[in-house]
Amino acid sequence: MPLKKIKHKKIFPLLVLVFLSMIWGSSFILIKKGLLSFTPVQVAALRIFFASVVLLPISLKYINEFKLHWKTIVFLGLISNFIPAFLIAVAETKINSSLAGMLNSLTPITTMIIGAIFFKTKLTLKLSIGLFIGLIGSLVLSFVSSSGNFGSFNFYVLYVAGVTVLYGFSGNLIKDFVNKINPLILVPLELLAMLPLTIIVLFYTNIYQKISISQHAVLSLTALFILGAASTSFAGIIYIKLVKRTTAVFAAASTYLIPVGAIAWGLLDNEIIYPLHLLGIGLIIIGVLLVNKFR
Repeated sequence: MPLKKIKHKKIFPLLVLVFLSMIWGSSFILIKKGLLSFTPVQVAALRIFFASVVLLPISLKYINEFKLHWKTIVFLGLISNFIPAFLIAVAETKINSSLAGMLNSLTPITTMIIGAIFFKTKLTLKLSIGLFIGLIGSLVLSFVSSSGNFGSFNFYVLYVAGVTVLYGFSGNLIKDFVNKINPLILVPLELLAMLPLTIIVLFYTNIYQKISISQHAVLSLTALFILGAASTSFAGIIYIKLVKRTTAVFAAASTYLIPVGAIAWGLLDNEIIYPLHLLGIGLIIIGVLLVNKFR
């Protein structure tokens, strides 16, 4: 094989990984812009609505697969997309988007903990050390005050922690479920299952009235459309393709890059990052590295 092709095979997945991390890292700043005009409930519903509509041609094509596995798909849609979207939106009413992105990187740690408790995943001493370090990092982030020093516990970080727990459950469930269904169509079918719920939520929260009276409605709607179309839908499909082309371990490296993307977008929006924030995210990344190394 020519040297140029070999280099391309190595570099292209890396570029895709960085691209994905920037997309997912932007999720938190896009939610923040959505909150300029809408309530957390409306932000979450619009996010899922846009993602569902964008992927509708794919999901309708595989509607028979949905009929076969609809109970599992609905449940995964709830814990992977619907409920996390609401929790993150509520969290960002009181915490910065960059902090939300940092805390979201706990997902591999909570996935391992959920696996050990509920799915009989073997937990060794070395893994436990990695989990402990990561959890210490999350505690550091939870106590950083608006002045950059240690202060009182910010209970809104628990919403993001709850999201990582739900991701932990879905990650362990999907591991078994992908043997029954093509993983590339799982994301569209999950979003299709959530579409009726989002329409009901938007109808009963008077979304049309909110759009008509908000001066930032266009900005917020644009941000949420990008969030739904890019981050929630297509990025998930690209990620699954990346896993198939490389390895799950390589693709999991996005865990380390997503908070970097979230911090970069936050800085562009004039959010302040303190040294204690960097200490906290550093401990989480070390914990995740150890978990991935000894898993």
